[in-house]
Amino acid sequence: MMKDILDWGIEVVLWFQQFSPELDVPFKIITFFGDEGFFLLFFPTLYWCWDKKNGIRLTLLFLVSAYINFIAKSLFDQPRPYQYDSRVEPIVRSSGGGLPSGHTQGSVVLWGFLMSKYKLNWLMVLGIIMIIIVPLSRIYLGVHFPTDLLGGYIIGFGLLLLYLRIEPKVERWFSEQRLIKQILFAAILPLVFFAFSNGDKEMVSVAGALLGLSVGFVLEDEWVRFDESGVWWQKTLRFIAGVIGLGVFWLGVKIIFQNAAPEMVFQAIRYILVGLWGGFGAPWLFVKLKLASRHV
Repeated sequence: MMKDILDWGIEVVLWFQQFSPELDVPFKIITFFGDEGFFLLFFPTLYWCWDKKNGIRLTLLFLVSAYINFIAKSLFDQPRPYQYDSRVEPIVRSSGGGLPSGHTQGSVVLWGFLMSKYKLNWLMVLGIIMIIIVPLSRIYLGVHFPTDLLGGYIIGFGLLLLYLRIEPKVERWFSEQRLIKQILFAAILPLVFFAFSNGDKEMVSVAGALLGLSVGFVLEDEWVRFDESGVWWQKTLRFIAGVIGLGVFWLGVKIIFQNAAPEMVFQAIRYILVGLWGGFGAPWLFVKLKLASRHV
């Protein structure tokens, strides 16, 4: 039965690819909005320059979603279309299994969260469009079956609805705890993620980033408390300074620890530092440089 479903999926992929190469560039641009590079730019912008509280909420939700996606891919262990049938052109390539689609799941979580929080008509239209076209780009590019998209939609919407339901209660309870307890609780889930990563580089990276950010957000709230509002030039300089810092930690630590063993330990350290910078180090710098004021 699974073979019949995959064979049908191949026909869908081949139908989309009949428009290649004319639509290759547009679909590559569309798929970028589900790539790591886009998220690395979007989440800092939201947290540093637009809406601090929702930036924290969405970033944590997205990282948890990404980790669950990696686990699901490992459990289902489904091939990519171009691996299953040589007629499919791999216009781009992706590592790991195909089910569920990470781009689909991530788009649902990101745009679904934004639509639920801001209730803006233009954002509702944009969000619905992105939740549809980013996943479709993955079929066109030859890296996902329609069933991969379905899996991403199911997990993405399930996680989003669960998070929106429990997050207010958890946040309220968390804010009532003392600092040391907040740090300990912030570290629990990332440490569990490390324990189940089984040496997978992407899972270790997500767990490290989640640990650094979770602890960084707690420290920022205790000792920095920066205000994300400000004039346009302050926000622009914040973004530039923050992204430069991310690049220094992300690339600099990689160079320093290149070929160091054990690899996974240094991979974890690298992403913990990146997370700490994003959650705590950059806001501290913004306040010191008077690019942001402090909440009293």
